Amino acid sequence: MSSEIRMKRLRWLCTHRAQLEMDVLLGNFLDKHFSKLSPEQEAAFVALAELEDIELWPLVVGKRECQDPVQAQVLSMMRKVSPE
Repeated sequence: MSSEIRMKRLRWLCTHRAQLEMDVLLGNFLDKHFSKLSPEQEAAFVALAELEDIELWPLVVGKRECQDPVQAQVLSMMRKVSPE
């Protein structure tokens, strides 16, 4: 799969969520910070974006602890992004 197609798929995953809050959070993070991530962080972000909102939301708000250290790092970065 080409990188352009992967990015289009990721953009769709980030902006077509069940929760509007997740659309905003993931979409903004993708637009503003994804290009600055390391390859490991990119993979962690993609894995998080592939989760269902019901699984991801508790991780985002800190109600559930993330077991993967790189995903936890990305979640911490995501929490610092201000919504626009």
